[in-house]
Amino acid sequence: MTEAEATDGPVTIYTVAERAGVSIATVSRVLQGSARSSPLTRQKVLRAVEELDYVPLRAARTVDVKRYEAHGLVLPGLQGPYFAELLAGYESTAAQYGQSVVVVLSGGLADLNTILRTLLARVDGLVLAGGTASDTMVRTLARSTPTVMLARAPIEGCHMVAVENRESVATLTTHLLGHGRRRLVFAGDPETSHDIHERYAGFADALVQAGLREALPPIDVWFEEPSAPEIVKRLLAARSEVDAVVCANDELALATMSLLGRAGVRVPDDLAIVGFDDIMASRYVEPGLTTVKQPTHSLGRWAAIRLHERIQGPTRDVQPQILPTQVVLRGSCGCPWDGSICD
Repeated sequence: MTEAEATDGPVTIYTVAERAGVSIATVSRVLQGSARSSPLTRQKVLRAVEELDYVPLRAARTVDVKRYEAHGLVLPGLQGPYFAELLAGYESTAAQYGQSVVVVLSGGLADLNTILRTLLARVDGLVLAGGTASDTMVRTLARSTPTVMLARAPIEGCHMVAVENRESVATLTTHLLGHGRRRLVFAGDPETSHDIHERYAGFADALVQAGLREALPPIDVWFEEPSAPEIVKRLLAARSEVDAVVCANDELALATMSLLGRAGVRVPDDLAIVGFDDIMASRYVEPGLTTVKQPTHSLGRWAAIRLHERIQGPTRDVQPQILPTQVVLRGSCGCPWDGSICD
């Protein structure tokens, strides 16, 4: 039973306010994306919303506007656990609003402009994830169509939902430094996505803070499992130069750990490895993968909520909504680990 199911009566904005210990006006400001609330207050409200499974509802829409009862969700692909969880969060929330979801995969499309024009004839609004559309295209679409950006760099005047990346990876990197690791490298190309760019920035921040200004260049590979052999190849060629790897995500980290084990490299004794995402497999490998837990399901959920709000009508505040993340310590960084899957 969820906390929402255990709550007496329907979950309302008053329930959220009571759980977060703030006023309903504060809850309303946070849910509208207002910048008038502190990061701590926003985090408390968003945590209460997630715990209670609260879905904000807007006033009834105007009746003179044609609706398709459908959202358009543009993703770069669907491979890997990240996109599956994201899509699950999005579709389940859209269904609560009575909306269907039309998914378009931008990878490999020769003419995204034409595809989007066709899509706009079938949906009430768009969510554009990652680098699926250029900034110019996003601005153009947002002028005439309810549009929300997902996990990409902010664009002034456009609505955006993302997770916190930079500070959490800085914390994770500092943790590795605390284990005595001094020859760290980042695995993943910072230019492939906004999220990975921010994660690399956090990695670099921590090294600078520690006075390690001559960091190794990143192993600039794509952020999916097939890139792991290239990572291992470079690590084995530089055994004396690297003692820890900060991977762009868990998919890279887990594949790299497996291949290193086959090559006789012990994790974390010979090489510490950490990731980002906290996918299910991270809890079951030996040693458990130290990582950053991101609320992927909630990311999809909030993107659906935000687009629904845009479709209902414009809001005064256009502030990025950044969902909090959490460092999860297991054994791959060098911490004692008893094999527990509960964190």
